Amino acid sequence: MPYPSPPRIPSGPRRRTLLASAAGAALLAGCTSGADSGGDSSATERARAQAAADSATLLGRYDAVLTAFPDLAERLRPLRTEVAAHAAAFREGTTPTATPTGSPSASPTPVPVPATSKDALASLAAAERALADRRAKALPDVPGESARLLAATAAAGAAHAYLLTTGAAK
Repeated sequence: MPYPSPPRIPSGPRRRTLLASAAGAALLAGCTSGADSGGDSSATERARAQAAADSATLLGRYDAVLTAFPDLAERLRPLRTEVAAHAAAFREGTTPTATPTGSPSASPTPVPVPATSKDALASLAAAERALADRRAKALPDVPGESARLLAATAAAGAAHAYLLTTGAAK
């Protein structure tokens, strides 16, 4: 007697799995500053300040899209909240003067928003993906806790990009 075929399982990760993975990575990293083991402390502080500025810029993009498309609030608010937490976690390990000159947090500029909500989501996804890639490439230059925080936020950014490009998040 043949066995019935198993039910079809959708390919790719599910939304809950991605969110749980991103949340788990953030918890493992601690999303807090801590003593970094080794490395140049001024270089680490500059890297954290740059990461904080990058997160602040991304946060501005989310705010601009939410202002232009309030109907996306339910979908974007959880992602925006995580980005704000990332910015705060990176700022926690820096001094106020550590912000690089010319960074977006030094002089906020209006963020252009695409004309359609679909294009706005694609733009946010591209920004998340680009930032995740930059953070992943910066990992070898950052020691200890800062590297873990950078890795966790890169993973979260990749998950955000995935959620923004699929219909799974509504």
